[in-house]
Amino acid sequence: MKATKLKMAVLGVASAFSLFAFNVIKGGSIKGTVTPTASATGVMAISMTDTMRADITSGAFSINDVKPGTYKLVITAAPPFKNFEKEGVMVSDGNATDLGEITLQSSK
Repeated sequence: MKATKLKMAVLGVASAFSLFAFNVIKGGSIKGTVTPTASATGVMAISMTDTMRADITSGAFSINDVKPGTYKLVITAAPPFKNFEKEGVMVSDGNATDLGEITLQSSK
């Protein structure tokens, strides 16, 4: 009986400590706008381990639930515009990285 109570107490204490051992990652986001508004077809955030995609609607994009880290942003453009790439986009836990307005260049 004493051994069972002791095991239950140890198990309870271990369970309580394990609750504090895990750090919850909220993720961040990358957002911005593209001009001309109809020039872009999609956006990607690429890291060593992840590729996140989002649509561009009315020139605006938001890539949500992005793990903290450094990304390369790629915006795919419709002709006659060039694709856009930006290296070193930093995302931190729980924060939005706002890239502001991105103007696509004509390929002509």
